Amino acid sequence: MRTVRPFTAKDSVVDLIDSDYNVLTVLSRFSLPLGFGDKTIGELCEESGINAEAFLLIINFLLSGKIDNSCLKNVSPVDIIYFLHNSHEYYLLYKLPHIRTNLINALDEVHDNINPIIMRFFDDYVDLVRKHFNYEENIVFPYVRNLTEGIPGDYTIDVFRRSHDDEIEEKLAELKNIILRYYSTSKPFKMYDALADIYNCEEDLTSHANIENQILIPLIAQIEKRKQIL
Repeated sequence: MRTVRPFTAKDSVVDLIDSDYNVLTVLSRFSLPLGFGDKTIGELCEESGINAEAFLLIINFLLSGKIDNSCLKNVSPVDIIYFLHNSHEYYLLYKLPHIRTNLINALDEVHDNINPIIMRFFDDYVDLVRKHFNYEENIVFPYVRNLTEGIPGDYTIDVFRRSHDDEIEEKLAELKNIILRYYSTSKPFKMYDALADIYNCEEDLTSHANIENQILIPLIAQIEKRKQIL
């Protein structure tokens, strides 16, 4: 997602979507209902109980790759983990199972020797994603919530920062390499469609990690620093 002009609360929701339809999945992870009419972003967020500043911070970051510091100071880390938590459910309950089904349907029966290898690579990849998300849900997010409520803890956000590695990306790269280099198929439409889904999901998960690295972690680091000073 890339655009030039940052969006504001006064902009139309439909105009936002028309600028880049990829924001549809972002809207879904904010649990924003369809049927936008002529609503502005601010009106939709207010009706849905969503912090508009948090929404705009994430949307504009995904579209431009830049952090809007004027929004950042008005955003609670809890608003960010609300989006991240919904994203976890989106990937684990919908997107990854959807890709798995498409991948199975794209496999050619003549490759009964390599088909199990492909599925094992994909399932191993999903396991890595699930473990990473579980760590965030059970360790990082509770720490963030407690910290914003003034409850101290032994954990620090720097531990989370250092836990981010390339293992998940490497596993997916191996899977794509097997299919692209060595897999011939009589079902090209289905396999190309499955591959496009995999590439799209990979890009989406990278954006997810960027939100953690460039928005959530700096926000928590600032709170930790203030508490150390006090």
